[in-house]
Amino acid sequence: MSKTMSINAGSSSLKWKLYDMPQETVLASGIVERIGLADSIFTIDYYNGKRYEVTLAIAEHETAVRLLLEQLIQLSIISEFSEITGVGHRVAAGGESFSDSVVITPAVLEEIQRLAELAPLHNPANAMGIRAFKNILPEITSVAVFDTSFHQTMDKTRYLYSIPMEYYKEHNVRKYGYHGTSHKYVSERAAVLLKKPLEKLKLISCHLGNGASVCAIEGGKSVDTSMGFTPLAGLTMGTRSGDIDVSILPYLMEKESISDINEMIWILNNQSGLKGISSVSSDMRDLHALEDSDEQAALALRIFEDRVKKYIGAYAALMDGVDAIIFTAGIGENDIQTRKNIVDGLSYLNAELSDERNDCRGVERVISSNQSAVQILLIPTDEEVMIARDVERLR
Repeated sequence: MSKTMSINAGSSSLKWKLYDMPQETVLASGIVERIGLADSIFTIDYYNGKRYEVTLAIAEHETAVRLLLEQLIQLSIISEFSEITGVGHRVAAGGESFSDSVVITPAVLEEIQRLAELAPLHNPANAMGIRAFKNILPEITSVAVFDTSFHQTMDKTRYLYSIPMEYYKEHNVRKYGYHGTSHKYVSERAAVLLKKPLEKLKLISCHLGNGASVCAIEGGKSVDTSMGFTPLAGLTMGTRSGDIDVSILPYLMEKESISDINEMIWILNNQSGLKGISSVSSDMRDLHALEDSDEQAALALRIFEDRVKKYIGAYAALMDGVDAIIFTAGIGENDIQTRKNIVDGLSYLNAELSDERNDCRGVERVISSNQSAVQILLIPTDEEVMIARDVERLR
């Protein structure tokens, strides 16, 4: 047996699990939420129902990783760091360099850092986490699991942009897509839940969290996804703009006297999305608390829902139908009202929620009504177990 840790870092969160492998027994799990805010929430669940939870300021991901490792010893979940024999790191962007998970070498880490230009909110945090683990556990197997790998099945008609072809040939400018590990996991679980072969299903997976994307999955393969060259494209997200007319950039730069394009990209990644529209918060929970009294908070929620509905409609058309729509990730799994508002706008697909079944959080289940022509599924994602499996495969 070996103890394997899966690290899944989002733009404002660090989700993790510690496994006994290959049995996939979870020894402990937890999450650091709201990284970068003064009220970050650090939670560890362990020993059949025990919980450690503290609220404190955690400025960035490396601090979160170090705090996690130290607390595992403090709670006697492990006695020393050497008990952990493998660590798998979710890495957002693998570009065309990585079509599968890989053991992390200095060259791999260098390439992950270079590919930060594709995922500026994620790859730098991933690299910091990798370095932190390697400093403490230098002898263990470290594996990078890439969000982009699942989307390598997209056809050129879906991943190429309508720009001069030499930009792809010379600079690899194309759609890569992200959240692939999550989309792959929930599609496999959907087949089990529906009791149908994955190869026979047309699925639309909605990974809705602080980072959000929609994926069209046909026959178990990604055929299109909302994120693009970087995770900035697609849906309105917590702090990211999603799709935008690129001509807005030089226009705003002139109006705002911004001379550096990187500053403009930083604004689109860090000051936009729900945070930018609401002028209050990037967190859906904060916006729901304010939506009856704050017009901008309510507007941010409606825009988020609108963009998800548009992509669902586009992908249903692309696949000439859809068997099931999946909700997953932080918002998708826990936001009852947002799920309802999205599905209420899909009556043309004869998709209908059951209010009773939808009244739940984080439970794998069918939430559509008996009359719905399209099955609506709530499936908590488990990117961690997918990562742990790849660590064992490459050990």
